[in-house]
Amino acid sequence: MTAADPAQPAAAQPASRRLTSLDAFRGATIAGMILVNNLGDHSNAYAPLLHAQWHGWTPTDLIFPFFLWIMGVAMAFSFASRQARGEKPEVFLRHVGLRAGALFAIGLFLNAFPAFDFANLRIPGVLQRIALCYLFASIIAFYSETRGLVLWSAGLLASYWALMKLYPVPGSSAGILDLQGNFIQYIDSMLLQGHLYKNQLRWDPEGIVSTIPSIANTLFGLICGGILRSDDDNRSKLRSLAVWGCGLVALGVLCDLWLPINKNLWTSSFAMFTSGHAFLAMALSWWLVDVRGFKGAAQFFVIFGVNAIAVYSLSSVFADVMSVTGAKKALYDGVFLQIASPINASALYGLANVAVLFLFAWVLYRRRIFVKL
Repeated sequence: MTAADPAQPAAAQPASRRLTSLDAFRGATIAGMILVNNLGDHSNAYAPLLHAQWHGWTPTDLIFPFFLWIMGVAMAFSFASRQARGEKPEVFLRHVGLRAGALFAIGLFLNAFPAFDFANLRIPGVLQRIALCYLFASIIAFYSETRGLVLWSAGLLASYWALMKLYPVPGSSAGILDLQGNFIQYIDSMLLQGHLYKNQLRWDPEGIVSTIPSIANTLFGLICGGILRSDDDNRSKLRSLAVWGCGLVALGVLCDLWLPINKNLWTSSFAMFTSGHAFLAMALSWWLVDVRGFKGAAQFFVIFGVNAIAVYSLSSVFADVMSVTGAKKALYDGVFLQIASPINASALYGLANVAVLFLFAWVLYRRRIFVKL
């Protein structure tokens, strides 16, 4: 067993293994997710706060893969702790299965809320993908050392490339990467028709096939966790993180020539490109927070990070309630548009959501409540 528990805050690890930087990185990612998901008006928004329309990327496109990668880092610490306690394989695997099931169930609830129209319920989703990546990455990590993680990552990314580029899609052709006619659409429409994103597409951005490369994001996070857990000196660790980061970014850019960087399709180039940026972001966070000791400056994000799943879930419910009740329109039109231009009002509304959710996270943190699934 080589890996860890994604829902366990790094701050809850033994003092010698505390990674406040990981909680800060996770918290910054969740805060970013809340911001971009809750803009006042997506038609009036700064470009970096929106997803790329199709091929290409924006900073917003880094958020979800960052969370999967961060989960992998946390897994490296938590699983090692379970191994050190002598936990039996069947206990470990049962724990992994139950946790993945709980995450998937919460995701289904968030998709159903507030209408609970189960006949048209969207089955894929953010937490559902997190659950599947956690499940499969856990099993892979249980039987693999670092070399195995690398080989599995390469195999998953190569297999996905082959499916997207070489499989002859019925009614279309091989290698189609447009909005319609791609391999993802073929599988999702065949297996999940009527249960996809907004029910207006015949494929889902968190669908079945594109989960394959997203598992690699989590495995790359596990590799990072292994580096940070090692007995190497800090300079060597930082060098390793930088090499992995720069190498994966370069590979992602190179592979973009054959399989474009695309978040909606979660292409292999996208998985490598975003994982590389995660390595570099974690290197900076780790060096500043854990090595140099700037923990006070990171506290805002740490408060978000130690209850990430709870905060994300509440943000989804809160956004739905605000929208269904008309409170969002009344607040946005009556307050934010009165004090700022449309593009700034949109961003300010998103930041207000971040502030409200921070208060919730702060209460949990002050009461030492860490929600673990």
